[in-house]
Amino acid sequence: MDLMILSSIISIGGLGLLFGAGLAYASRKFAVEVDPKIEEIMDILPGANCGACGYPGCSGYAEAIVKSGADMDISMCSPGGAEVTQKIAGIMGVEAGEAAEKMVAAIRCQGDDEKAPSRFNYQGVADCTSAQLIMGGGKACEYGCLGLGTCVESCPFDAMYMADNGLPVVIEEKCTACGVCVAACPRNIIELIPVSQKIFVGCVSQDKAKAVKKVCKVGCIGCSLCSKPKVTPSGSIEMDGNLPKIVDRKAEDLEMAVEKCPTNSFVVRK
Repeated sequence: MDLMILSSIISIGGLGLLFGAGLAYASRKFAVEVDPKIEEIMDILPGANCGACGYPGCSGYAEAIVKSGADMDISMCSPGGAEVTQKIAGIMGVEAGEAAEKMVAAIRCQGDDEKAPSRFNYQGVADCTSAQLIMGGGKACEYGCLGLGTCVESCPFDAMYMADNGLPVVIEEKCTACGVCVAACPRNIIELIPVSQKIFVGCVSQDKAKAVKKVCKVGCIGCSLCSKPKVTPSGSIEMDGNLPKIVDRKAEDLEMAVEKCPTNSFVVRK
């Protein structure tokens, strides 16, 4: 072998060893110590990095818990639920407290392709936010679901799908109430509700009756009948502008409101 080539190989090899040793020393010298509790909490978190806790991913939440100690709310991981909260409490040596009621995503729009017409045929990017930027989207109702499935694509748990009628459907058994779909919807028609709430208003329109009837067959017309004492004597429903608001989700007379609604704007969960 040529001596020049041999010396080059030896020189390069020597430099490699030197740099490697330098990097190894630097990694030990400047290593940032990680509290083992952070790694323990990371191991039990779902790893979805959905941001429902309000922190930048599971690692951010785990770090915040350890740094804040007893002052931190350890029940903010919606996907993990009570089981994860209990495990975190064990690691941190604190009381888990009473677990909050499980929530689930609810689609507050029933205006499918048949019941709510379009103003024009949107042919752009298949994304609700993008469609909203083009003259407010193709849907005639400015409050209704645009039907392009942005919420479905955003769900990190595959807990939603688009039905043939153009509306998203929540698979409640998979839903963790992480809130990602809520944030993804530009029309704000998705809401997290307690699993014990069997009835909710399937409309978010604040328009008056005449305007609603032009764009949707099942939209709330703001008649306020459901909030009348003769229908809901418990006061379980109040009017918020032109839209009814359920203030007592467990009231028995909510079933009467469903029955009396002239536009079938209430949704009854199974």
